[in-house]
Amino acid sequence: MNLVVREEAETDERYGSYPDKRKIEDLIKYGVVVIDKPRGPTSHEVSTWVRKILNINKTGHGGTLDPKVTGVLPIALERATRSVDLWHIPPKEYVCLMHLHRDTDEENIKRVFKEFTGKIYQKPPLKSAVKKRVRIRKIHDLELLEKDGKDVLFRVKCQSGTYIRKLCEDIGETLGTSAHMHELRRTKSGNFDERDLVYLQDLLDAYIFWKEDNDEEELRRIIKPMEKGLEHLKKIVVKDSAVDAICHGANVYVKGISKLSKDINKGDLVLVETLKGEAIGVGKALMSTKEILEKDKGEAVDMDRVFMERGTYPRMWKKR
Repeated sequence: MNLVVREEAETDERYGSYPDKRKIEDLIKYGVVVIDKPRGPTSHEVSTWVRKILNINKTGHGGTLDPKVTGVLPIALERATRSVDLWHIPPKEYVCLMHLHRDTDEENIKRVFKEFTGKIYQKPPLKSAVKKRVRIRKIHDLELLEKDGKDVLFRVKCQSGTYIRKLCEDIGETLGTSAHMHELRRTKSGNFDERDLVYLQDLLDAYIFWKEDNDEEELRRIIKPMEKGLEHLKKIVVKDSAVDAICHGANVYVKGISKLSKDINKGDLVLVETLKGEAIGVGKALMSTKEILEKDKGEAVDMDRVFMERGTYPRMWKKR
């Protein structure tokens, strides 16, 4: 992401840490594990197993997968759980095997896929955790991968909260064949995809290597910094002198900003980072990029939540 410089600043290497160079204990505290969820367990059960394997107090999963569904299930660790809802902003991707109840040709399927690309109306299925009211969801892309008789394999890129089972039923109805979802695998969730996947057993082995052999290499490979899940957000980078005040609840002031994204508009959700690239927290922009660059004072970001622990950087502010 290209950033514009408001005021050049240097960071003190004695405080904080570059996300990919954190001590292993801190990496766990601000980390994400992307599990290849197997068929059978619930997403909550997988999250609980990760918590027990790593012997930590808190985990949270990024987007529920039904027990029969497999694939990308990001699990936030400790303080990273505060960022889980932000992972749902980018689209998710799935590969689905849909079974038609009567056969039809590929051209007909492609035609209907085009009709379902864009904004669609969807009422959640009976077995779902949300209210059964019609919602608008965006389908970014529907691609036919393969057709074998009545079995149709396709890839879908869609807004978070889209029910693929219901999508299959609605497509079948429009085709005039009726259809149901036979198998489903999530291949991408937010900024995490199949390249990040590990099995639960891999995580357990890596933890044992670290605890028993003092070998952290594999665990370090498996656990991703929480910042990876926030790469889609516009950024404001603050000086070291502003960090601890923000951790204590202060908003971001223009004078504390070093760099920022080029395209921030007033009201945008922004990620506030240190000069080392550590996520401090998120908030609502009170000024545009242009205003922040032009002004000498004033509040630039109304902070919504903070991820970083107090005292990570030294206190450089005075109590009133």
